Amino acid sequence: MIKLVGLDNKEIVINADQIEKLQEVPESVVTLVNGRKYLVKESNDEIIRKVIEYKRKIFLGDGMKQPSEKTF
Repeated sequence: MIKLVGLDNKEIVINADQIEKLQEVPESVVTLVNGRKYLVKESNDEIIRKVIEYKRKIFLGDGMKQPSEKTF
């Protein structure tokens, strides 16, 4: 899940795994796989960065391990 800010300045939380596409017109339009669209203040680059950070935390566990560390 990633936190974004809607055009009404209210925080929304979106499931990053459900994002189908992003558009800038000039605000960002986040389209989910179910067709729902959300207008948010963050740029596409900011949203992509947040998704990458989220995925990193998922794949690395607690976010403190480095990719080269092995867990036994």
